[in-house]
Order: sequence, then C-alpha cells, then structure tokens
Amino acid sequence: MKTIVTMTLNPAIDKSAGVDHVVAERKLYCKPPRFEPGGGGVNVSRAIRKLGGDSLLLYPAGGLTGARLKELLVQEGLNHRPFPIEGMIRESLVILEESTGLQYRFGMPGPALQPEEWEPFIQELEAMEPSPDYVVASGSLPPGVPPDFYAQVARAGKKRGAKAIIDVSGEALEAGLQEGVFLIKPNVREFQELVGKEVKEESQIKAEAQKMVKSGRCEVLVISLGAAGALVVSEEFAEHIIPPTVPIVSKVGAGDSMVAGIVLSLARGNPLRESLFFGVAAGSAAVMTPGTELCRREDAERLYESIITRA
Repeated sequence: MKTIVTMTLNPAIDKSAGVDHVVAERKLYCKPPRFEPGGGGVNVSRAIRKLGGDSLLLYPAGGLTGARLKELLVQEGLNHRPFPIEGMIRESLVILEESTGLQYRFGMPGPALQPEEWEPFIQELEAMEPSPDYVVASGSLPPGVPPDFYAQVARAGKKRGAKAIIDVSGEALEAGLQEGVFLIKPNVREFQELVGKEVKEESQIKAEAQKMVKSGRCEVLVISLGAAGALVVSEEFAEHIIPPTVPIVSKVGAGDSMVAGIVLSLARGNPLRESLFFGVAAGSAAVMTPGTELCRREDAERLYESIITRA
C-alpha cells in the first residue's frame, strides 16, 4: 500500500455535549462531554484509521491542550509526529440541542506561529524518507503562517514525487492552485469564490470545473454538495455521485471523512473513480455518527457497495 502523510497547522481538541434546550442568559446543564482530537488533517488521519488504513500525521503541539491532544492521538492509535510550539493548542465546542436536533458549533482561534515553528513542516516533507505517495494538507491556517503555505507544501511534495491534496478555502486555496495540486474539495460556495462568479446549475458548475482541470491548477476537482453527494471532475470524466439517503446525526467531519476515503482508496491501488465513490460513502457515513466521531468502517463499506451497484 502507498504511504499517506497528513498535515494540519491548526489542530484542536473538540469537546462535544448535548443539552435539552439552548436558552440565552441562562445557565445550561449539559450531558457528559466527549473529548476528541480535531482539526483538518487530524480528522483525515482519524478517519483513515477508522476505515482500516494508516497515515502519518504532522501537527504542532503546545501548552496543556497540546499535551492532551497527544494523549488523545495515542489513545486512537494514530501514527503522529508533533512539532513543539510556544502557544497553546485551541479548543472547539459542539453542542447538540436535543429537543430540536440543531447543532451549535463554536471554533476558537489557534495560536500564532512563528516562522521557526511552521517552516519545519516544509523541511520535514522535503527530507522525509521514504518519500510519501500522498500528502493531505487540510484545515485553516493559524495567525503567522503565510497564505502560500499550502503552495509550499504542494511544491515540496511534487519534488519528492508525492501527490498533494489540499482541503482549505480562500486565499490559501488560491495560492495552492497557482502551484498546481492533485485534488481539491471545495463546497459550492467556495467553488464560486474560486471562479469569481455565481454558478448554480450543475451544468454551469461542471463546465467551470472542467476549465479549472484543463488549466492544470488541479487534476481532480471534488465539489461537495452536502446531502446531494459530490460533483467530481477530472480529465477522464465528470460525474455527479449521489449517496444513499442516511439519517443525519452530526455533520462534523463529513468533509474530512470524504477526503480520507478518497486518499485511502487511492493508496490501496484502486482506480480514481472507485476511490471517489468510496470517499462519498465515507462522508455519508460520517453524518450518521454523533459529535465528532467521524465515519465507521462498516457504514462506509455498506454505502460504497450501494453507490457502486447503482453506478
């Protein structure tokens, strides 16, 4: 199996709990909380592990929360490599209002990183032996990290023969595309920002996506459509992958699970189209689990069989 390295510069400890009602100006008593490691690349590695695969996670760790994050990663059996920083790793909070099923998500800002704290990530990628086959760089950039960081990741990965998968939005994504990457996974709003115009109809989205692929900015474009699945475009094909209808418990980590399913299937040697099917299945499986639990292997494999049977 080919090797996967994931990277996130803004990890978090995700705390999730439930409460009967969310009411302003009142003290609310929540159910016992769950604590899980979180943040883009962290969740991708966690989902890869849950799907039966393995990866190496690179991430910064500082303060008491950084120490706790390392403990949580060890508990989940992840292969991980922390980079020490002065600041304290952030926390996030997810509250489920049980009376309505509504979910409230509160993300805290991450610590500012100095050049000597983020540059080692690029240096590690340039020197890593053996060289990874896939590099997944995912999640927001904390203060102090330049917008072209993901472009630097893609450049370093390509020099080593690795395919770069970038899952971010805004200026950081634009910079990464200028370098050229293997795969990106924007949602419709993020894709509209990329092309600079409002495209709503599927035919319009597909046409703009094909232009982007032909330009060489990325080889594969996966546009997340939420419950409607994903529109996937490469040089070989363009297809709307529709997942089976599933009960929605929590949408946290669905995108990260989709990326995990795609890259894991590719690393196992499966064709691109089948790997995209498995990614959509993993993303759908993630919404069936509470809080930040991500996907379950048995759900993802069952949904994949359903998708590929209808394809």
